[in-house]
Amino acid sequence: MQPQYQMGYDRAITVFSPDGRLYQVEYAREAVKRGTTAVGIKCAEGVVLIVDKRVSSRLLEASSIEKIYKIDEHIGVASSGLVGDARSLVDRARVESQINRVTYDERIDVEALAKRLCDHMQTYTQFGGARPYGTALLIAGVSEGEGRLFETDPSGTLLEYKATGIGIGRPAAMKLFEEDYKYDSTMDESILLGLKALHDATEGKFDVNTVEIGYIRTEKAIFSKMSKEEVASYVEKFEK
Repeated sequence: MQPQYQMGYDRAITVFSPDGRLYQVEYAREAVKRGTTAVGIKCAEGVVLIVDKRVSSRLLEASSIEKIYKIDEHIGVASSGLVGDARSLVDRARVESQINRVTYDERIDVEALAKRLCDHMQTYTQFGGARPYGTALLIAGVSEGEGRLFETDPSGTLLEYKATGIGIGRPAAMKLFEEDYKYDSTMDESILLGLKALHDATEGKFDVNTVEIGYIRTEKAIFSKMSKEEVASYVEKFEK
């Protein structure tokens, strides 16, 4: 049963509760917390995104589950929460990137794209008739020779991190990053640290079929997703 003061205030996105809360936004954040774990790590060589895909049935084709997306040649995102909402935001991000290329004949800045997405997400916390996005994104890219890593949430908040996690395993991942993160690590060391965070977050329940890895190096500034064979080699290194 709902507390008396809450009744009615969680029905509409446009109504604040007496203690200054928007319950629909908080419920959207809960949808993210129930999503699979995704981690992002920035290092001297670039940025890494690693996602747990959580294959729930042996009948499911693991390759059909996509949690890391390429937005532009220099930007990639990882998602947690409602997959349909994430795909909608990814489509919007791709359109924004292409508009910038057509208008200015140059690649969009990573921070500018992240802010445009968050502006869009924030509008869905202000108007009735639509719900907030039930997804959070990790946005990784390179701008002016420097790796950038941003985290969004359903309220439209934008934060930049050196290393972070979203989804159900965020507390375990952040605990590990607080203890073991080093900016001057190599790309390989960062990938292994990310796998360790995922291992802690999933209590060891991951293998090559449930892990997806994307990365971008500052020197080339081209975002790539690893093949199953490449992922397998890193999982094998981690297990050793």
